Amino acid sequence: MQGKNLVDMPDKPVPDNLEKLPRNLGVWGIWLLAVNGFIGAGIFGLPGGAARLAGDFSPIVFVLCALLILPVMLSFAELASYFRGTGGPVRYASEAFGPFLGFQAGWLFYIARVVGFSANSVLLVDSIGYFWHAATHGIPRIALLAGICGGLVAINVVGSMRAIRSLATLTVLKFAVLILVVTVGMAMLGGHILGQVSLTPPRGANVGAALVLMVYAYVGWEAAVIPAGEARNPERDMPRGLLLGLVSVSVLYLLIQLVSMAAVPQLGFSSTPLLDVAAALMGPVGAGILMFGVVASVGGNLLGTIFATPRLSYSLAMDGSLPPWFARVHPRFLTPANSIVFQGVVSFLIAAFGSFIWLAAATVLARLLLYILTCATVPVLRPRHAGPGRFVLPLGYLIPLLGILASVWLMLQVSRASFVLTGVLVIVGSGLYGLERWRRRRLV
Repeated sequence: MQGKNLVDMPDKPVPDNLEKLPRNLGVWGIWLLAVNGFIGAGIFGLPGGAARLAGDFSPIVFVLCALLILPVMLSFAELASYFRGTGGPVRYASEAFGPFLGFQAGWLFYIARVVGFSANSVLLVDSIGYFWHAATHGIPRIALLAGICGGLVAINVVGSMRAIRSLATLTVLKFAVLILVVTVGMAMLGGHILGQVSLTPPRGANVGAALVLMVYAYVGWEAAVIPAGEARNPERDMPRGLLLGLVSVSVLYLLIQLVSMAAVPQLGFSSTPLLDVAAALMGPVGAGILMFGVVASVGGNLLGTIFATPRLSYSLAMDGSLPPWFARVHPRFLTPANSIVFQGVVSFLIAAFGSFIWLAAATVLARLLLYILTCATVPVLRPRHAGPGRFVLPLGYLIPLLGILASVWLMLQVSRASFVLTGVLVIVGSGLYGLERWRRRRLV
C-alpha cells in the first residue's frame, strides 16, 4: 500500500483532518446556502397553486409543510454536528451502513442537484425571455445557458469565499424584492390581509395535494450540510444555520401568501401569481421589479447549487467511489475545480438539449429516499458520536422516526413514472460504483 494516494484506497473514508479545503464557513454562510436551497423559483409560482387547492387555508398549508420538513432537518442537523468533513449524507450513510449505501446517498443527491441546476438555468433564460423574446430559442438560448453555467463555474473555481460573497449579494437582492412586495402589501391592505386566513379547510379543498405541491418550496436546504469540511465550527454552526434558515423562510412564505391572497382575489387562477401581485400593488414598475427578483432568486439558487454539489463528487472520490480526478484540488485557489467544471459541463448539456424534463420527476423521489436514508442513520450514529458539544435531539429517536414517516407519506403521492426513473438511476449508479471499486482494487 505504500506510495498510493489516499483517494486510490477503496472502502475507507478519508479522515476529516486530512481534507485540504480551507475552513471559511460560519453560521451565516451555512444559512446562505440553506436559504438559497429553499428559495429558488418555486415561491414565485406556488402561491397560485396553493390558493387553488386549499383556498383560504393555504397560508396554514405553508406552516404544515415546514412542520413536515422540521424532523428531517433536525435529523440532518444532529448528524452534521458529528462530522467535520465534506460530504454530508454521503458520510452519514457510509459510516452507518457501509460504502455502498453511502455512495447511493451521494449518487441520488448528485443527480437531483445537477438536474435541478439544469432546470433552473433554463428557467433563468426563460425569465430573461420576458424582456428579450429571442433569448428562449436557437443560438441566443444556447449562448445564454453557456454563459450562465460557465460564469458560475468560474466564480466557484477561483475561491469559496468569492462564491459566498456573490451568493450573499444575490440573497440580499432576492430578499429585498420579496420583502418589498410583502411590505407594500401590508401597508396598502392593512388588516384585510388577516381576513384571508381560514383555520379550517374549505369544502372541496385538496389539502393533501396542496401539501405535496408546497413541500417543493421546502427542499434543497440539505445542500448546506455537504461543505461541512469548510465550516469553522460545524458542531455548533450547522444546526444553527439550518434551523435559522427554516424559520426565516417559513415566515417569509407565510407573509407572501397572505399578501398575495389579499392583493389578487382570483389568485388560484393565475399562472404568474407574484407578478400579478406586484402589478396589482405597484403597477408595471412592480412587475418589472418582481421579474428582477426572479432572476436574482434563481441565480442565487444556481450559485448555491454549484457551490455545494461539486463537494459531493469530491467527497465520493476522496472515499474511493469515484475516480481520483474528481478529488483534485486547484493548487492556487484550493477549490475542487475538477468537480466544479464537471458539473458545469454536464448541467449545460442537459439544459441545452432539454433532457432534464424527463428526469425532473425522479429528482423528487430521489430526494425523499435520501431523507429516509439519512434519518435512519441517526439511531446508528448517535451512540458512537453523541457527547459534549454535539447537537443531540430530545425525545429519543422519535424525531428521526417522524422524519421517515413524513418522507414515506410524501413518496406515496409521487407518480409511478418517478419510481421507474429513480430505479433506473439507482441501477446505473450501482454499476458505476462496482466498476470503480473493481478498478481500484486492482491497484492495491
